[in-house]
Amino acid sequence: MGDLVKQTLATPIQLTDQVTKAADEAATFKQECAELKSKTEKLAALLRQAARASNDLYERPTRRILDETVQVLDKALSLVSKCRGNGLVKRVFTIIPAAAFRKMSSQLENSIGDVSWLLRVSASADDRADEYLGLPPIAANEPILGLIWEQIATLYTGSVDDRADAAASLVSLARDNDRYGKLIIEEGGVGPLLKLIKEGKQEGQENAARAIGLLGRDPESVEHMTHAGVCSVFAKILQEGPMKVQAVAAWAVAELAAHYPKCQDLFAQHNIIRLLVSHLAFETVQEHSKYTVVSKATSIHAAAVVLASNGAAAADHHHHLDDDKDQMPRPNQMYNVVTTTMSAVKPNSGCGGGGGGGKVSSLHSNHLHHPSISLSGASTRAREAEDPATKAQMKAMAARALWHLTKGNSAICRSITESRALLCFAVLLEKGPAEVQYNSAMALMEITAVAEGDAELRRSAFKPNSPACKAAVDQLFRILEKGDSELLIPCIKAIGNLARTFKATETRMISPLVRLLDEREVEVSREACVALTKFACAENYLHLDHAKAIIEAGGAKHLVQLVYFEQVVQSSALVLLCNIAMHVPDSEELARAEVLTVLEWASKQAALCQLEEVERLLPEAKGKLELYQSRGSRGFH
Repeated sequence: MGDLVKQTLATPIQLTDQVTKAADEAATFKQECAELKSKTEKLAALLRQAARASNDLYERPTRRILDETVQVLDKALSLVSKCRGNGLVKRVFTIIPAAAFRKMSSQLENSIGDVSWLLRVSASADDRADEYLGLPPIAANEPILGLIWEQIATLYTGSVDDRADAAASLVSLARDNDRYGKLIIEEGGVGPLLKLIKEGKQEGQENAARAIGLLGRDPESVEHMTHAGVCSVFAKILQEGPMKVQAVAAWAVAELAAHYPKCQDLFAQHNIIRLLVSHLAFETVQEHSKYTVVSKATSIHAAAVVLASNGAAAADHHHHLDDDKDQMPRPNQMYNVVTTTMSAVKPNSGCGGGGGGGKVSSLHSNHLHHPSISLSGASTRAREAEDPATKAQMKAMAARALWHLTKGNSAICRSITESRALLCFAVLLEKGPAEVQYNSAMALMEITAVAEGDAELRRSAFKPNSPACKAAVDQLFRILEKGDSELLIPCIKAIGNLARTFKATETRMISPLVRLLDEREVEVSREACVALTKFACAENYLHLDHAKAIIEAGGAKHLVQLVYFEQVVQSSALVLLCNIAMHVPDSEELARAEVLTVLEWASKQAALCQLEEVERLLPEAKGKLELYQSRGSRGFH
């Protein structure tokens, strides 16, 4: 921006010459004008020095300081020009308060301080040495602005270590206050942070990537960073950078995608989805260095899968899968599901060979079809040499990024489910550290949520006889059975999202969900109601079978209690109860639980009846029950 700055500097330099000339011609207040002239000449010298160093000046403070300086010099010229008159009448009628000169002198001092600070802050690290920069007068009313300018200037001109420290300072500022983050972006901090990620040492790269993640707190900020090239920088790091930096970059991707979902496709265009799945697959599945997203449903059968390198499941190797392909595997069959997937085709059979499975329709976005990503041998060896904690953190952040990138995005979900990611999530849900498990569960929840509304994705990725689907569902079921995990809510939601994929014979999900209706945590009970409603609603083809299974598992009595006594869960429980009553109105269990009485009571509750779904379902459910059951009776007509 050197030429532009030179042009901008021309105006204040010309003004200093005019002020100096007018001061020489002063006929009144000569002493005061001489003082202003002296300060103006000092300012002119600094401005000319700035013009010579214009290529090195930090743009944002330069513009603000020069604008302020021009205003000060305009006022100085106006003041000094009033002192040039020689006529007696002009002298009598030109009244200049003495305070005006004191104020003008102070303003010129401030401009001198601002330009002097600008030259120091824009100097190279060697020229500046350890000189204390202080605060420029222009930032006196907003000290944090001066600090931000100083740190960003250091990112431009500082040594490698100084740049790492400056990025750490920006991390602290961005973490403390959203407004500070906005200022960092407005003052041009994104560009040098991205440059530090590309060129810095590991500590500087980590700090810069963390700062980028913290700055992306709103759509406008994230959009600014995508225009600045954050996607390509993160893609390069996720492919080639040190694993600790890659983990921070993956976390930052998650933050940006969470606050601005429109950037999901931009990340996909830069291969970041593939790179993240590659990290997820590392030491979770075989052939991680040859990971490729393919468009055959059978690609999941072709994926060569192993459990994590700790070999915890080796003891299960002698077991065999159940002969019934429609039956979901039991927990101790996890390894068998994985090894069966491995043996389905040869390891290098690419798109699934000539076996079963039809062609899945192409992705919505052609940009998701890129050549496979292959990591060099040196890169793979470097990853293998990392300590277990770093590897676990990398998997946790990769899963977190995929969680936010898949949210509401059918194309990315299809890309992921056509890879080995579902199997990775299944293995990590069982064997991963707590954070890895949680992020994997959240990712599965988002993928299944998209699949719930995308019939094509649901059919291709969650076929009941798919080993990958079986493995994932088995782990969801295990967590439901356990019933006391932090993973419970996302897993309940994921099972509910898949309600339409289960066969009539596959009823094992119903019992644990019904048991969770009696959970002490009302949020868990509410989510269990919502999930069971997806099994029992009319939109589910097997709603009659599922409604009967809910009744057989003892759901009626739990729902009656929730409708009466749990206000948070009340509406969700009532909707589920209405669905069951509509489909199985002749149930003796519903009669014993006095469900008709409950529905009559609910129909008199104004708050409940105002809910759209209750208003639609309650009259029909109540009418069907009245055909089969007596009010207040425990038996039938």
